[in-house]
Amino acid sequence: MIESVPVFIGLTLLFMGGCAVMAGQALAATWRPLWQVLPYALLLGLADRFLAFALFGGTLASLPAWAFDSAVLAALAGGSFRLTRARRMVAQYPWLYERDGWFGWRDKGERGSST
Repeated sequence: MIESVPVFIGLTLLFMGGCAVMAGQALAATWRPLWQVLPYALLLGLADRFLAFALFGGTLASLPAWAFDSAVLAALAGGSFRLTRARRMVAQYPWLYERDGWFGWRDKGERGSST
């Protein structure tokens, strides 16, 4: 699946991963649902495969490589989405919610239940 570790780190994790993080933040900032991260991650996976092919001679039509790259990008976008959503919920509704870890929030009156 990973043809070259430096290309995976540089292209997939750093470059396209940054794009995935920004996509997750944008989706959360506009109050869109979490499932919309998946189509964007799949498209970013296509762009990643094309850039790996065009710039570094990687395989263009490799379904396992595309699925793996898309899964990594979806995880980054999903984490970014959840982090941004938790920050926005607490900032926008401070009288209702408080932070519960990095990715969650809870009602101010409750202890132990995470949303």
